[in-house]
Amino acid sequence: MDLIIFDCDGTLVDSEYLCNLGMEQQLAEMGLIVNAEELVSQYRGVKLDIIIKALEKKFATSFHASFEAEYRQKVNALFEQHLKANEGVIELIESLTVPICIASSAPRIKIKHALKVTGLDKYFNDEHIFSAHEVGSWKPEPGLFLHAAKAMNVAPEKCSVIEDSVVGLQAANAANMKSIYYAPDALEKNALASMQVRHMSELINQV
Repeated sequence: MDLIIFDCDGTLVDSEYLCNLGMEQQLAEMGLIVNAEELVSQYRGVKLDIIIKALEKKFATSFHASFEAEYRQKVNALFEQHLKANEGVIELIESLTVPICIASSAPRIKIKHALKVTGLDKYFNDEHIFSAHEVGSWKPEPGLFLHAAKAMNVAPEKCSVIEDSVVGLQAANAANMKSIYYAPDALEKNALASMQVRHMSELINQV
């Protein structure tokens, strides 16, 4: 493979629970009860706008105009306090001999914040970070990954994508890229994945 494309949330950094804890806290202020772990299970990798609309439907309400901004502030604070790189990520990155980039559904500002807090920012140039908010394509659509490959001047079939979500695997497959599923807690293999690992160290010398 000539390019490794990393997802960010849940793949490079251990952020999925924190993001959903922020949602739990945001909804609690409105008197609405959800469980962060259940949200992770339901919405891992899903576009935030879709999650918000699903929650509005669930609670038969419309969230106020500043809902998303307030939610993102909570996530920022949780990142500052608790965010860490996933185990084995640094060792994997430092073992790679091919170019790497990030393709994430998150806004660029959130991606860069996560990288800075965890010390991963030194491994990714700004021009090697691709956000769905800028590309205009969200997983499971292949557009984000195809854009990243084109920008990095690598053919899609020469790319490997490391993802922690089903929608990410679907996007990688639709882009004709090798899909690698990072699933620390999975007990069964996901049929969508070309390869599946429970720890990032398993990928050293394998990608």
